[in-house]
Amino acid sequence: MKLPFLSLSLAAAALFAAAPAWSAATRLDEGMWLFNDPPVAAIEKAYGFKLTQGWLEHVQKSCVRFSTGGSGSLVSKDGLVMTNHHVASEVLAQLSTSERDLLAQGYLAKGASEELPCPDLELLVLWTIEDVTARVEGAAKPGMSAAEGGSAKRAEISRIEKEAGEKSGLKAEVVTLYKGARYHLYSYKRFTDVRLVFAPEKTAAFFGGDPDNFEYPRFCLDVTFFRIYEGGKPLQPEHHLAWSADGADAGELVFVAGHPGSTERQNTVAHLEYFRDVRYPKTLARLWRREVQLHTFMGRKEEWRRIGEEDLFGVQNSRKALSGRMEGLLDPSIMGPKLEAERRLQAFVWSDPARAAKWGDAWDKIEQAQHSAAALWDLSAAQAGGGSALFGIARSLVRAAAERQKPSAERLREFSDAALPRLEQQLFSPAPVHADLEVDALRSWLLFLGESLGGDHSLTKRALGGKSPSARAEELVRGSSLLEPAGRRALWDGGQAAIDACQEPLVRLLVAIDADERAVRKRLEDEVDAVQRVAYGQIAEAQFALYGTSVYPDATFTLRLSYGKVAGYEQDGEQIPPFTQLGGKFERSRARGGAAPFDLPASWLAAEQRLDKSVPYNFVSTNDIIGGNSGSPVVDQRGEVVGLIFDGNIQSLVGALAYSETQARSVSVDSRGILEALRKVYAAEALANELTGKTR
Repeated sequence: MKLPFLSLSLAAAALFAAAPAWSAATRLDEGMWLFNDPPVAAIEKAYGFKLTQGWLEHVQKSCVRFSTGGSGSLVSKDGLVMTNHHVASEVLAQLSTSERDLLAQGYLAKGASEELPCPDLELLVLWTIEDVTARVEGAAKPGMSAAEGGSAKRAEISRIEKEAGEKSGLKAEVVTLYKGARYHLYSYKRFTDVRLVFAPEKTAAFFGGDPDNFEYPRFCLDVTFFRIYEGGKPLQPEHHLAWSADGADAGELVFVAGHPGSTERQNTVAHLEYFRDVRYPKTLARLWRREVQLHTFMGRKEEWRRIGEEDLFGVQNSRKALSGRMEGLLDPSIMGPKLEAERRLQAFVWSDPARAAKWGDAWDKIEQAQHSAAALWDLSAAQAGGGSALFGIARSLVRAAAERQKPSAERLREFSDAALPRLEQQLFSPAPVHADLEVDALRSWLLFLGESLGGDHSLTKRALGGKSPSARAEELVRGSSLLEPAGRRALWDGGQAAIDACQEPLVRLLVAIDADERAVRKRLEDEVDAVQRVAYGQIAEAQFALYGTSVYPDATFTLRLSYGKVAGYEQDGEQIPPFTQLGGKFERSRARGGAAPFDLPASWLAAEQRLDKSVPYNFVSTNDIIGGNSGSPVVDQRGEVVGLIFDGNIQSLVGALAYSETQARSVSVDSRGILEALRKVYAAEALANELTGKTR
């Protein structure tokens, strides 16, 4: 998204030093909490508000997970869904043409007939949660190695998902929590008939561009609306959030309900050191490489600029967010308290022979797993395809042909029966795959192979096929039937026989390297993932024994609840107020000479005199969020929408590692600013009325 953290203040560092890592409830507004285990007592003590089961169920079933990697919410009785423009940007790019650039121009459907079907968008609404820990853990029998136990657990998870899906008709997903201590079955209502209703121009949604990303104050209308259809008609959901025309006040309690992507707050120090020294630096190098490649590609032709724009945004956002995490790993005020907390827990474990026998070797196991991960990193990264969509399509088809011949429980997880509907939706999407961009991405990947593995490595030689990187990339892409859905469908339906008979260079390449990639994956699963799950399960049980069970697990891109208050903060000796106003957008643009990325679209310039410039536009709060929370609704005690999460401030970029109530802030679009813009900039009165509950 736009969300992750910088150095904490001295006050925050002192707070961390004083509190153990798992006593999160003592640290004010920290936590990305499970909906089936929320901090009811802590919220009531801090804010005098008691969460009820009815409130939780209503909010849960009003929230939406986007397959594009963000969050959203149902906000009308007719299936209207709200999310961020940047969460929707992939879809907007898919729906764009050289004649109609929806990212640049925006879009407003004047009626149902103009709502645009989205090619491969999947929306999920979490319906039920069930603890299946005993069943998953029971699959690993006494005497099994970590690798054998990991395989048995994966097979059992696949069986649980298949059984649950067949019984309920819902999309079933077993989620690993506490890095392996608990397993919950999440069952979702799945929607694939989704249509675009409204999106502003990118210059309005992402005002300030990359320079302002993760900064505050902000002046962004980062919002897009879709509508879910069912049976050809707008969905009539059982639950949807009401809209607050009054917004929230400074100091008011607010909640964020969304799907934070991933955090590493419970990782051991050895695990974090692996991130610091291996994973993050090498990932950042790849992101920089991809960013340069895209900039170069986009600079050649105006149409190529449009084609590459969405990929570039994603890469820049990931690079900036990961840089924030890296800064946190190099910050003693963050790493020092983590080391102290780890030593306290180890002392607790080792002070008792029974605890030591049960949990004492966990840290050594995790450290060894990081050595294995580091040894396999370069080869694993080299097999990723350099961001090529066509490479991913070919790999999925080659793999699917082999995996679909096996029972579901024995397949790679992404090819289980529970996962196939989403995979098919992606593979056969009519969204364009741009050959020119694919050639450029694969050329860059081939160069990367030579640079990282060497020209004589067997993978490099097979990938190049005796040609230069440029010539080979052209050969792999031009004329490929995989550029069109019909070509992919033929290979899918034809199964292994069709793959064996296919002579397309890209398919043959994926067949040639598949065994090697599978071998690397198997080693990662056995030597890293399986070992870590067992070890982190041990550590979690030790933490439960020391601190109790009222703790939140690391984020897993599953629905979580965070609480906090609308509040500004201090930066460089200056008090930053919690709200910005609509008028600030015009002031900031003029102060920057109206030059990109601070330029305003014509619609805003034309509407300036109609707008109430004092209306709150963006605001910050202490809610604990991370990437994946983009598009999450911000709701008040009544469960009404007062805002829309779209970013975090620069101080929040270490949020994957730690939380700071004093400085870290989530950034939202104000519900009042959204209404004002819809009515007076876009003449979207019908949409505004639908949000506020008036007749659609």
